[in-house]
Amino acid sequence: MNRVLVVVEGPTEQTFVRNVLAPYLAAVGVMVSPRILGRPGKKGGISGYIQARDEIISVLKEDTNRICTTMFDYYGMPESWPGRTDSRNVPFLQKATFVETRFAESIGQSMGGAFRRERFIPYVQMHEFEALLFSQPSALASVMRRPETIQDLQKIISEFDSPEMINDDVNNAPSKRLLRLYPPYNKPLHGNIAAERIGLAAIREKCPHFNEWVSKLERLGKDEP
Repeated sequence: MNRVLVVVEGPTEQTFVRNVLAPYLAAVGVMVSPRILGRPGKKGGISGYIQARDEIISVLKEDTNRICTTMFDYYGMPESWPGRTDSRNVPFLQKATFVETRFAESIGQSMGGAFRRERFIPYVQMHEFEALLFSQPSALASVMRRPETIQDLQKIISEFDSPEMINDDVNNAPSKRLLRLYPPYNKPLHGNIAAERIGLAAIREKCPHFNEWVSKLERLGKDEP
């Protein structure tokens, strides 16, 4: 069984990986565990690149038989990250992939020529975790115990080609939209309950870039450990 460590931004993503992604991938022969980027007890967010790079390199070196992947947001990523500044000139749908490519190149170069680059699979999602939850408005409304919000949620998603694209500015991030509809919204609690109810299959169907990432991890189950 291939082992994968997912380096994530914060507790919400950590719980999502542990409760939703890991059980699914275990069934196809991939053992997944999450780790929050940065110091223990950190609440979330992405640090400057040098600190993150050094931590990922440490992860890769501490177990040379383990694969490392990430779950970070493009929107909140500092300009110091590889490709982040240059991605301004890239079409929207290619921005995350562009940064992933530069990120992988940077880690590969830092690890040296003997490093097997297939051991690092970066995943950068355009916006925060809550964007994925718009894959199924009815489940999200049910978790918030506000069935009357289904139409509002559907209106939001109708304005975008994919839930992964939901964000106009800092005031319209997916979590901010949810807070306006349901002020008690708690990211780690409600977000992960909603993700479990929605299920990985529905999220993959509506979120193509997320689906690409999960597909890459699935394929590891077909490889020799």
